[in-house]
Amino acid sequence: MKITAIHTQVVNARLRNWIFVQVETDVPGLFGLGEATLEFQTRAVVGAIEDLSLLILGQDPRNIEHLWQIMFRHPFFKGGIVTMSALSGIDQALHDLKAKDLGIPLWQLLGGLTRDRLRMYDHLGGGSSDAVYDDALPASFAEKAAQSRAEGFTAVKILAVGRTAPLDGLAALTHAEDLMAAAREGAGDDMDIMVDLHGRTTAAMAIQYAAALAPYRPWFIEEPCQPESWEGTAQVARSTAIPIAAGERLVHRREFLPLLQSGAIAIAQPDVCHAGGLTEVRRIAALCDTFGVSMAPHNPLGPIATMVNIHMGFATPNFLIQEVMKSDVPWRDEIVSGVTPIVDGHVVPSQAPGIGVEIDFDAAARHPYVDVQPPQWFHPDGSVADW
Repeated sequence: MKITAIHTQVVNARLRNWIFVQVETDVPGLFGLGEATLEFQTRAVVGAIEDLSLLILGQDPRNIEHLWQIMFRHPFFKGGIVTMSALSGIDQALHDLKAKDLGIPLWQLLGGLTRDRLRMYDHLGGGSSDAVYDDALPASFAEKAAQSRAEGFTAVKILAVGRTAPLDGLAALTHAEDLMAAAREGAGDDMDIMVDLHGRTTAAMAIQYAAALAPYRPWFIEEPCQPESWEGTAQVARSTAIPIAAGERLVHRREFLPLLQSGAIAIAQPDVCHAGGLTEVRRIAALCDTFGVSMAPHNPLGPIATMVNIHMGFATPNFLIQEVMKSDVPWRDEIVSGVTPIVDGHVVPSQAPGIGVEIDFDAAARHPYVDVQPPQWFHPDGSVADW
């Protein structure tokens, strides 16, 4: 069996463009699907996929580890979010292809089931970009948290901290506390609430936000500092009893090691679309398990990435919970079918071969690539703020 072609299909999803990857073979009807979505750098990732494909055309797609090593090591300049996202999408597609060839679901290829059902968590408004990023009002937070609870979810993530200065004042802390209090009111005491700081804060400011939010018992605080500041994240972890999660912008197990060795995180959040695909994220999971750290993979992305994460979660012993944005765009289910339904905040194992999804390419073509710019935030004095 040989790889004959690698194609991409880009689908607009408002805040981002999904990048779907298809690896074709010389076996009629046998191909693999993956996802390499990277916000605001779509064309760069598509180009990187084209570059990496030249390295593995004509190779046996079933030799996944060997092909991963070729794509990671032979370009000489390793890593980087664009290259690793491209590699990730191809790696997922290779896993899908191999599981299809064997006639088994992907979780079976990854070692079999470690659990009977998988816990999922919601975002406010089901992941609609307006609800998640642009509607920071207490009444809205309470209403949407209650909606997630009514839909059966037992956990929801919120962004209670907006634009914040390196050392902000009482008004910012009070606003974050008001949003957290509203979310807790809507969610009730039985629902877990995670708070994403989005890397917007310094360690000094994150410590103050954690103190303000602590009375409302957040389940964990996510990315309190920029990803390169593992020392800052460790400082925050030492200052609060709230567990810390991080890792969505890290792309290799070596980048997780300082967080683990310093005790900075209780939850690791590698993204299967950025961190080297299933091949590398499984190594990250094993490394985290060595340090007693749980896995909650980052996934505000498309439906293929969601299903890949679900399969991986079923086969991962130290898995904790899985992120999903089920309502980011109304055409999600129109384009991709086969995604496991969420019932009472959980999913059960898919029995379909491979990842178990199919793309309607005609429907995808109705939502082509759109230039999407990242939000540009500035402090009151005009200096650049982290989004």
